[in-house]
Amino acid sequence: MIRRRHLLGGAAPLAATRARAQTPADPLLALPWAEIVNRARGQRMFFNAWAGDDRTNAFIAWAGEQARARHGITVTHVRLRDTAEAVARVIAEKSAGRDEGGSVDLVWINGPNFLAMKEQRLLFGPVLDRLPNAHFVDRAGKPSTVIDFTVPVEGLAVPWRMAQVVFIHDSARLPAPPRSMQAVLDWARANPGRLTHPNARNFMGVTFLKQALLELAPDAALLQSPVTEGAQRPALAALWDWYDALRPNLWRRGTQFPENGPAQRPLMMDGEIDLFISFNPSEAATAIANGQLPDTARSYVLERGTIGNTSFVAIPYNAANKLAAMVLADLLLSPEAQAHAQDPRVLGNFTVLDLAALAPADRARFEALPRPAATPSNTELGRPLLEPHPSWMTRITTEWERRYVR
Repeated sequence: MIRRRHLLGGAAPLAATRARAQTPADPLLALPWAEIVNRARGQRMFFNAWAGDDRTNAFIAWAGEQARARHGITVTHVRLRDTAEAVARVIAEKSAGRDEGGSVDLVWINGPNFLAMKEQRLLFGPVLDRLPNAHFVDRAGKPSTVIDFTVPVEGLAVPWRMAQVVFIHDSARLPAPPRSMQAVLDWARANPGRLTHPNARNFMGVTFLKQALLELAPDAALLQSPVTEGAQRPALAALWDWYDALRPNLWRRGTQFPENGPAQRPLMMDGEIDLFISFNPSEAATAIANGQLPDTARSYVLERGTIGNTSFVAIPYNAANKLAAMVLADLLLSPEAQAHAQDPRVLGNFTVLDLAALAPADRARFEALPRPAATPSNTELGRPLLEPHPSWMTRITTEWERRYVR
């Protein structure tokens, strides 16, 4: 997540999503790239991004330094607890008639928030194919770079990092971790208090529940479409039966939850838990290097696979500094930035680029990266499972709060 909150906007049928046009083509999109870069120089832009992870914050700061040094652009990271904050701001500005000079220039966005902005015509673009580095995006091999939570992106957002669910275990205390969500329940019953997940109001917490839903739903194919009463009833009944059995066996008997994914690390470091969920296959290796997890931490995926998706950035329709936002989005796609992000000592996020399409010198950046033992190989990760339609995420969160928050 990563990731990114999800409570704004409804989940319209996919056909309506495809049919609905965005804002008319902006003259800025027709400018030659050299002129875009030249006009962006001197602009100060506001990048609204979730700030719940120190490593991601440091990477955004690095990207800002590169933008200033190369292009004379000043990047201010507007630190969000929840992506919905930025979406709400854009919606409020549109309601007030502020169609120019908006306060959000670039936003890290996924899933229901992307769908809400697309449905409400709040996105500038299509912008992706105006970026020189977009040529290297692996659209065929990594389809989530063009389809976000079942919703076609249509160039209205720019992919910048891959994510896939892994489970992190302390191999010293748990050498043979559970390989299915049913096995997770069986293990938790035998080892109460040794597992947790983030609050389900957080992207990572609801992902834990979505992972279970994909395995437990009688017909997982229905999860690729918007929620309907007929599909919801058997799928959610199976999920909540499983979770009702699991919850009393969670850390602190399921009465308290970490606020986000990174908040789980100190619990393992302090020996309170043996297993937790992550959306970054390199998280264990990076956290070990930073002294945030024990050396015995390892990552793995479930035997039937785990959810994968792509993180995007998008430019609101009324952004005050669209050109600077385009330049920063292109910089995030550059082989240098992508390799820096994939370095396990930095973020460890796998690239959205097709390495075979890169020049030899740029491929060498990735080949030179360290490969720690705590990180699964591409073969071990396997093909990621598709995210459910965004409406399922919203429904799960609402239902979890109704059932379990007092």
